[in-house]
Amino acid sequence: MSSTTAVDVVMPQMGVSVSEGTITKWSKQVGDHIEADETLLEISTDKVDTEVPSPASGVVTEILVPEGETVEVGTVLARIGGEGAAPAAPPAPEPATQPAADAAEASASEGQAPAAEVGDTAPSGNGKSFISPVVARIASEHGIDPSQVPGTGNGGRVTKRDIQAFIDSGASQAAPAQPEPAQAAPPPPAPAEAVAPAPPAPAPAPVTAQAPTPAQASQEAAPPGLGETFEPMSAMRRGIAEHMRRSLDTSAHVTSAIEVDMSRVVQIREKLKKEFQSAYGVNPTYLAFIARAATETLRDYPWVNGELRGDKIVTRNYVNLGFAVELADGKGLIVPVVKNAETLNLLGMAKSIADIAKRARDKQLAPDDVTGGTFTITNPGGYGTFLGTPEISQPQAGILGTYAIVKRPSVITDENGTDAIAIRSMMNLTLTYDHRLVDGAYAGRFLRDLRERLQTWGESDY
Repeated sequence: MSSTTAVDVVMPQMGVSVSEGTITKWSKQVGDHIEADETLLEISTDKVDTEVPSPASGVVTEILVPEGETVEVGTVLARIGGEGAAPAAPPAPEPATQPAADAAEASASEGQAPAAEVGDTAPSGNGKSFISPVVARIASEHGIDPSQVPGTGNGGRVTKRDIQAFIDSGASQAAPAQPEPAQAAPPPPAPAEAVAPAPPAPAPAPVTAQAPTPAQASQEAAPPGLGETFEPMSAMRRGIAEHMRRSLDTSAHVTSAIEVDMSRVVQIREKLKKEFQSAYGVNPTYLAFIARAATETLRDYPWVNGELRGDKIVTRNYVNLGFAVELADGKGLIVPVVKNAETLNLLGMAKSIADIAKRARDKQLAPDDVTGGTFTITNPGGYGTFLGTPEISQPQAGILGTYAIVKRPSVITDENGTDAIAIRSMMNLTLTYDHRLVDGAYAGRFLRDLRERLQTWGESDY
């Protein structure tokens, strides 16, 4: 049944640390009918891209925030129902005290309109509408007065995109002029013989443009040249950039690599593939084998699964495995997490990996699906790469890279100690670790034991 009263659609809270989101796509337009729980729009945050379902059935009567705009959590994005009528205007606020009214009249007489109120939020000191905490923080970090930034949000509000564009443009501003202090009444004249000539007033300091910081200078964008085009960074891409830069600034990155004979895993996978697909509808990928073996190995190397928290080392009796998933043809990356991976057998691991990967690509992840990871696996080997140096996902201490399985000649030794050359299915694995916590020998033993588990995979490891 369609709603007979207007239902507000608001920007949802997508995690405790997420304060805003960007509208990336409206699936419905004004006048379209929509059913409850049908996708109404898609939003992007620095942590997750997701679809927002309609809270009610009815007709979309208003779309208040256009695509591409970033707004705070709780902002009304659209309205559904209400018999197609626009919602009643909010009641006019009662007049304030007489001095405030007099001040407003004085402003009007000087050609200045009083700043409009936005909902229950107070205007900022610059006379513009509400400035979000994120915008205020960015402005403070770069020494910017938000009143100097052109706002494209509702009512001229300065959005995160506006202030970032202002910074990227290399714009600078002079410090706001301080109001002149009220002049005190001149003292009575001194006797003529005591009057000395007043010293000359110091020349005012020249007002110079604020020099950009090195970070600002590196971000300044020259106009596009011949054959070049600009495209704005999405909220997700900006979040990835900030997170990766922060990771390099935080951890002492070191990468170790090891070669693994995956022939035994290849044989077992071929044996299980038909059974898993027909009985459970899941493909036992090589990634599932590696994830299962890595989880077992992490039990013996808790620092690889730990983190530094201040001057304390955090270790855990559980493993929350993150898996890097590519989105949008390489224009996005998200790391959903399989919680309590130590409780899963090979089948459970394969099903969990398939589930989170599908929900990530279908934009069906919840905020809880991308938080709480203790160790991450990334799998660029699916594209044929054979080596890499992944970056650690903070605040974790390690990330495992898996690479292409390649058949090549290898020297093997039989039970009699005789060496022979055979064609084997070989894979490289890398472990990038935080050297502040994990030493090279510790990382080397982890990789050695992980290789041993993969090369001797047995019936009990299913």
